[in-house]
Amino acid sequence: MVIQATNESNAWESFVDFVASELEASRRAYDEVTQMIERSQVELTRLTQRNANINAHLQQLHNQFESVPRSDIRVVYDSALDAQRRLLVMRSQVEKLQNDQAHLEKYINLLERVQNFLTEGSLAGGKRGGNSGMAMLEKLIDAQETERQKLSRQMHDGPAQDLSNFIVQAEIASRLFDLDPLKAREELESLKNAAMATFQKVRLFIAGLRPMMLDDLGLFITVQRYGETFSSETGAEVNVITRGAQQRFVPYAEVMIFRAIQELMNNAYRHNQDTLRKLSIEVFLEVGDQFVRVVVRDDGKGFDVHQLQESSGLGLRLIRERVEMLGGTVDIDTAPGQGCRVTLQIPLSNITL
Repeated sequence: MVIQATNESNAWESFVDFVASELEASRRAYDEVTQMIERSQVELTRLTQRNANINAHLQQLHNQFESVPRSDIRVVYDSALDAQRRLLVMRSQVEKLQNDQAHLEKYINLLERVQNFLTEGSLAGGKRGGNSGMAMLEKLIDAQETERQKLSRQMHDGPAQDLSNFIVQAEIASRLFDLDPLKAREELESLKNAAMATFQKVRLFIAGLRPMMLDDLGLFITVQRYGETFSSETGAEVNVITRGAQQRFVPYAEVMIFRAIQELMNNAYRHNQDTLRKLSIEVFLEVGDQFVRVVVRDDGKGFDVHQLQESSGLGLRLIRERVEMLGGTVDIDTAPGQGCRVTLQIPLSNITL
């Protein structure tokens, strides 16, 4: 028993040190990203002005098209294309940095919350509550690692595969330049179109990782907009109902609630793709006097709850663990052929700003 207690104490102290060092490193990274954003914004302003000047020059050429030498026109058009490419790249860089900044801010908030739990002994009694405290910490780490694994899979199956195809297409085009310039031009055009399509997918991917709307407009509007986008992309009928004061919550709670709704809607669509009729999903978001309640209901084929409990049920398990970390509860009401209703209830006092 003494050895076990010593091991638990060492593990606890190691985690406290880890949180402190991770928080310090994250704050440094946040400051660095903030400085990079400031420098990039200056460059973006310069490129925007340059692009505007070149566009004005193009307009002058258009008005004097017949009198200007073709070589001068070509130079200006080449400059315009170069300016547009540089502007596009810089905008993408600023967008990525801003998303990195938002992600770091979220991570810092989480680490600060964990550190407060450790400092104040709120995490199931700290060392005194060894087993409960370590179990909660294990859930936090497991949730973080699961998200990283999910992100890794999505990157591998999406942008990484597309980039591999780009390399192959570029190699084909380079070999065709001497043999068949016309075919090489076609390959390059195809490569450009594929790159633009992948760029759009990456933007959607980034937005999915951290919707900027969540930071700017809050949980309620983000859920409503997501419901509209989800309906247009999947064809499912989505109805989002909100009730109560549309107030802001602490950032990590807003992210958790939004991710839970997102996961539940995706689960409903994914598990009912083989049904012939149109799927209907209802999302109910209510702020009461003491609780925030979220209900996601669908009229799909449902499932056996006991089978879910026996399987990994990773998505629902993570939702349950995260809700319980905030002192809330999760209730799943479903049966084969009767659709599914998942209810989350979180104490308002635990997530209010």
